Amino acid sequence: MKNVIHWFRRDLRITDNPALNAAAEEAAQVTPVHILSDWKKSHRWTGPNRQHFLCGCLRSLHGNLQSIGSRLVLRQGDAVAELEKLAVETRAEAIFFSRDPDPYGRAVEEQLHKMGGRLGIAIRPFKDIAIHERDEVLTATGDSFRVFTPYSRAWAKLPKPPVAGRLQHLSTPAEPTSLPLPELGFWDLPAAAPGIPEAGEKAARMRMAAFLDHGLARYAALRDVPAGRATSRLSQDLRFGLLSIRELHSECLKKADALDAEGRGSAMKYVAELIWREFYMQILWNFPGVQDHEFNPKYRGMVWPGKPEHLERWTSGQTGFPIIDAAMRELRDTGFMHNRTRMIVAMFLTKDLHLDWRLGESHFMQMLTDGEIASNNGGWQWSAGTGADAAPYFRIQNPWSQTKRFDADGTYIKTWVPELRDVDAAKFLEPPAPGLRLAKDYPPPLVDHSAARDITLDLFKSVLR
Repeated sequence: MKNVIHWFRRDLRITDNPALNAAAEEAAQVTPVHILSDWKKSHRWTGPNRQHFLCGCLRSLHGNLQSIGSRLVLRQGDAVAELEKLAVETRAEAIFFSRDPDPYGRAVEEQLHKMGGRLGIAIRPFKDIAIHERDEVLTATGDSFRVFTPYSRAWAKLPKPPVAGRLQHLSTPAEPTSLPLPELGFWDLPAAAPGIPEAGEKAARMRMAAFLDHGLARYAALRDVPAGRATSRLSQDLRFGLLSIRELHSECLKKADALDAEGRGSAMKYVAELIWREFYMQILWNFPGVQDHEFNPKYRGMVWPGKPEHLERWTSGQTGFPIIDAAMRELRDTGFMHNRTRMIVAMFLTKDLHLDWRLGESHFMQMLTDGEIASNNGGWQWSAGTGADAAPYFRIQNPWSQTKRFDADGTYIKTWVPELRDVDAAKFLEPPAPGLRLAKDYPPPLVDHSAARDITLDLFKSVLR
């Protein structure tokens, strides 16, 4: 072929990019394009942190493409309409892209196939976001898995695709016009949190190398400790495709082979988290209704009787539960929250404050730099007790005992809640006496955990009855 288009979506890199590599191999000239959304201000599924990170990713991608003789073309609006215009401009014979597991992305792909058929343009989708997609990991009867452990066993047995290197050259037509690289003001959004990590493929690869060298071998021992940086912190890089999931998985296995037995076990614990990511993706792909409804049909229509004003106290980190407030302020100030505290605050919202999990899911998607619809939905429904392979409804984490297990010295709490920096950390391990505060300018606990737990048990039992 003479001219084709590569549509960058969630694969903002030039290393091990199957769709981009195929386009470069099969055509003389490739027009790389990213279509910017045209919504403004608040949005259910994203916010300033993720859009700020996206801006940095696009700057990096444009620079990387220039280094191999190409450039990034930016357009804005309806993706299919803009791709049709660009195809006519460049006389493109095909459009290459990576498939999306989200319902909205899949709907766009359906429209793209229709457009291609109408114009006689080949539409070439590729697997990239997951190692194994929706119809690859199936039960013996050909059904989708609903429980993680058997899914992970079946996932591990499948052959893994190869990893390609960095693209060395890409020739792009000179004609296509492009919008300038965007800033946050492009979407009329407020400033992002100050703690957003550096964006771009180079920064992501440096984070991956640091984790493989210094974090993988001790991941299992430290993964639940929210203080410090014991986890990989690669979630935003996978979300935007700055890293190939195939390469990360392959490098983890290579590193594991060089470690002792304990280190190998730690590495495989991390690999299990990569499999969880794909488990939730196939749940969303095969059961798209989870975006709006409880995965477990027994709990659909469940009433959450919490107070609306409690949601604001939760989002602002003013609940009077130190571990909860620390986590919510970390999210506010960095666009990130540790996985352990994500579970703690999610269970607190649903099972202490009795507020609908969808409220928390939406808040996370608006705040998280790594906001991944599948993982976020899966995590929230797991914590609420309504999801795939979820924690049973009667498993309710106690914020005070969770603090004792994972932040007994108060390091994490004191990092994010300055009002408590001079308070003895032992006071974070159990609720203060009624009417007392941990500090003068810090609120008393919003609810009594034990009483709230009893209410939660009654709520779920009444639904089951």
